[in-house]
Amino acid sequence: MNADVQPLRGKLQPPSYLDVYLRVLSALMLRDMRSRFGGNYWGYLVQVLWPCAHLGIITGIMAFRGINPPIIGDPALFVATGALPALAFQYISREVMKGYMVHKPLTYFPQVKKFDTIIARCLVEIVSSFLGLMLVLAVLLCFGIDPVPGDIFQAVTGYLAAIGLGVGVGFINVGICSAFPGWTIGYMAVTLTLYLSSGVYFVASYMPSQIYYYMKWNPVTQLIEWIRLGYDPSLDVQIDYFYIFVCIFGTLTAGLLMERFVVRAQQ
Repeated sequence: MNADVQPLRGKLQPPSYLDVYLRVLSALMLRDMRSRFGGNYWGYLVQVLWPCAHLGIITGIMAFRGINPPIIGDPALFVATGALPALAFQYISREVMKGYMVHKPLTYFPQVKKFDTIIARCLVEIVSSFLGLMLVLAVLLCFGIDPVPGDIFQAVTGYLAAIGLGVGVGFINVGICSAFPGWTIGYMAVTLTLYLSSGVYFVASYMPSQIYYYMKWNPVTQLIEWIRLGYDPSLDVQIDYFYIFVCIFGTLTAGLLMERFVVRAQQ
């Protein structure tokens, strides 16, 4: 009898806190992936394919107008080195905020915390960014373009820095939109301005020195130069790595403080 009771007690043990937390995160992530377009996983594929479609459209316009890239050589690779880090920052910083708003009703369940919804969307967006990057690299290879940078460490760390900045700004956006929901629309204008003025389709260092000085205060501009420096070491740029890391950790710290004292204070 005792031998039968012991296994039964082991089976009836409640799941640990870590198990429950991981299940909540996985459920939120799966819900994120299904709720993007059309209510199924095929809709999530649209977001992964968008960077590739974006690259194809811009490259096609450059080819149609006969525009040659000022550096790197190939138009597709030139656009990719600018668009991919800018889009990674833009999508993560925006979608983390939208994810919080979408999942907010789920926080009425005691197992789901507001912080969990933010972390789940961060993880989904980071995975999406890398999937989009891998797809773009595969497409470039199919067209006979070598996407491997001369300095792989330089390019990879620049892309990781873009993701880190996106997460930090995303946390700040969550804090703002928790108090002012209209910020979800206002931030779209901010990201569009940053995208067009960060040097995605041009080389920022070729601008007049007076303009370039102010462009350097935009961390996205320096992130693009960081990655392009991995492809063209002769590029005449000076990257302020300390400033970029201050922006990353500063926004992340500010965002976490806002999550603690602003987001949790909202009913």
